[in-house]
Amino acid sequence: METVALTGVTDADFSMWSLFWRATIVVKLVMVALFAASVMVWAVWLQKVVQFRAARQRAAKFDRAFWSGDPLDELYDRIGDKPRSASERIFTAAMGEWSRSHRDDGALIAGTQARIDRTMDVAIAKERDRLTSGLTFLATVGSVGPFVGLFGTVWGIMHAFQQIAVSQNTSLEVVAPGIAEALLATGIGLFAAIPAVVFYNKLTRDAGRIVGNYEAFADEFATILSRQLDADAA
Repeated sequence: METVALTGVTDADFSMWSLFWRATIVVKLVMVALFAASVMVWAVWLQKVVQFRAARQRAAKFDRAFWSGDPLDELYDRIGDKPRSASERIFTAAMGEWSRSHRDDGALIAGTQARIDRTMDVAIAKERDRLTSGLTFLATVGSVGPFVGLFGTVWGIMHAFQQIAVSQNTSLEVVAPGIAEALLATGIGLFAAIPAVVFYNKLTRDAGRIVGNYEAFADEFATILSRQLDADAA
C-alpha cells in the first residue's frame, strides 16, 4: 500500500504552473497579486537606478560649471527659468530669492540670508521627495509580502485538509499536492519580499548620499552668499 501511494505522488505534476492551476481561487489571487508586486518591485528598482545615475551625472556637470570661476549671474542667466537638474533647481531657487531681495536702490532687504537658506531647504526637500518616491512601495512589499504569502498558504492547507476529510484518505497522494500548492504561495511571497527589502535599503542609502551632496552644495553656496552680503554691508 505504501509503495502504491508513493508511486501516485511521483506521478503527480508538481511544476509551478500545475500547482498554480490546481490551487483554489483565493490562493490563485494571492499568487497573482504577489507576482505582480514582484514585477513592480523590479520596475521600481530599474527606474530608480536610472534616475539616481542621471542625478549624479547632472550634479557633477553642474558642479564643474559652478566652480569654473565664471560669474554666478552668468550661470544663472544660462540656466534660465528651466533648470534641468536638482542642483540647478536649488541654485536657481537661491539666486531667484537673492534677486528678489534687492530693493530698487540696490540695497538688500533685511533677512536675506535666512530667506535664501529656507528657499534652498525647501528645494532640497522637494528633490528628496523626488528621489524617494516609490520607496514606500518597496518597504510595503518587503514587510507585507511574506504575510500575504502565508495567508495563501494557510488557506491552501485548510482546503487540503477539507479534501482529506471528504476523501477519508490520508495518503501522500492526496495530501502532498494540496500542501505543495499552499507552500507555493509563501514561496512567491518571499520571492517578492526579499528583493524589495534589499532594494529599499540600497536605494534609501543612495538617495541619502545624493541628498547629502545637495545639502553640502547648499551650505557652500550659502557661505559664498554670506561673504557677499558681508562685503555689501561693509
